[in-house]
Amino acid sequence: MAASLAFRAGTIELRGVARDRAGVPAALAWDDRAACFRAPAIAYASVIAALRGAAIEVDDDVRRDDELASGARVHREPRFFQAEAVGAWRAAEGRGMVVLPTGAGKTHVAVMAIDAVRRSTLVVAPTLDLVRQWYDLLRATFAVPVGVVGGGDHDVQPITVTTYDSAYLHMEHLGARFGLVVFDECHHLPGPTYALAARLSVAPFRLGLTATPERADGREAELEALLGPTVYRRDIGELAGEYLADYETVQVDVELLPDERAEHDAERALYLAFVAKNGIRLGSPRGFGEFVMRSAQSMEGRRAMRAYRRQRELAFAASGKLAYVEHLLDRHRDDRALLFTQDNATAYRVARRFLVPVITHQTKVTERSDILAGFAAGKYAAIVTSKVLNEGVDVQEANVAVVLSGSGSVREHVQRLGRILRKRDGKHAVLYELVTSRTAETGTSERRREHDAYR
Repeated sequence: MAASLAFRAGTIELRGVARDRAGVPAALAWDDRAACFRAPAIAYASVIAALRGAAIEVDDDVRRDDELASGARVHREPRFFQAEAVGAWRAAEGRGMVVLPTGAGKTHVAVMAIDAVRRSTLVVAPTLDLVRQWYDLLRATFAVPVGVVGGGDHDVQPITVTTYDSAYLHMEHLGARFGLVVFDECHHLPGPTYALAARLSVAPFRLGLTATPERADGREAELEALLGPTVYRRDIGELAGEYLADYETVQVDVELLPDERAEHDAERALYLAFVAKNGIRLGSPRGFGEFVMRSAQSMEGRRAMRAYRRQRELAFAASGKLAYVEHLLDRHRDDRALLFTQDNATAYRVARRFLVPVITHQTKVTERSDILAGFAAGKYAAIVTSKVLNEGVDVQEANVAVVLSGSGSVREHVQRLGRILRKRDGKHAVLYELVTSRTAETGTSERRREHDAYR
């Protein structure tokens, strides 16, 4: 009986080959319970190549993806960097990441990739808002049915859009049905759960899209194993002016009031003393998680956690920051401004003080849509938000961003800058970063500026 290769629940099974057969690819491990060789679905392409190299003939019944009945019915002239990106991806045998700034048209790169390979395609996006945007775009571009998995829908079609949450839950069943998988905002992919969306798929073609692959936990190195290497990258400075709005970034250093300074330094000292006493290395990837765990185990730890939160609160919402926001809103009263905070509490505080609409994770979808529509129409001159507008939402009218507080990460900075860089005639964008002096914010902003200078 000929050897056979099949897809089973996110893995590939090789049957009909003796356990001691020479030349079996290293990716395949013997499964005693099933009496066959098994590997994660992601290893499919390398396993096939190795089997051929070892002259082991198999009946390959793994892939169930189809050729698209037709390509794109709408063709838009690509910008030079979009064409370069697709060319680089194809030269890498259809595997890898494309890194482009927000507003530079990463979705069009994906459309061109789908049209190039013309295989059934799964697009994975982080939010339902983005799923809807992809669904509308793909339906308008391709003359084939487009399905959605997630948010109450489970309609699998030749082109399907899903969330990261739904992808890793259903990929053990869907993993052989698509020849191309596109991971939008692919910096979300590394990790023990979302990574399953890549590992349980046999798709030989993989495309990751992001503005910055860097992650705070350093796990961006995993992206190459899941998707392939970075095949093309352009940064904001390279495209500003002709393809993105001209922009400038302004850092404003704000001092705490004397009573705020005293309380901040006392709370921070208490928190850091607990960290030092317990030998916690905050600079390590697991450092903060260890602090959270240790802080829950004693009264002293719980007090340290309160101190940590209070010193952050004082830095994030310093009185001087709010006073300067008032100045900026007056200065830019004829512009459209987005105000970013790190947490919901600060967002609501700003909304109450300046009587501007607020969007957080608690805001209903219909209310969010109404607020964004009012902003686009000029009904609102400013919106305050925590993190929900960091990525994936097109706010073309915005040309001013004010960051009151944030993680200081490169990715967050690029995402927020990207919200105001949509190209429009005569548009000049400005991002203000308000940093509380001599707090943890100072160090993160300096690291981010070093990144900007390097780019």
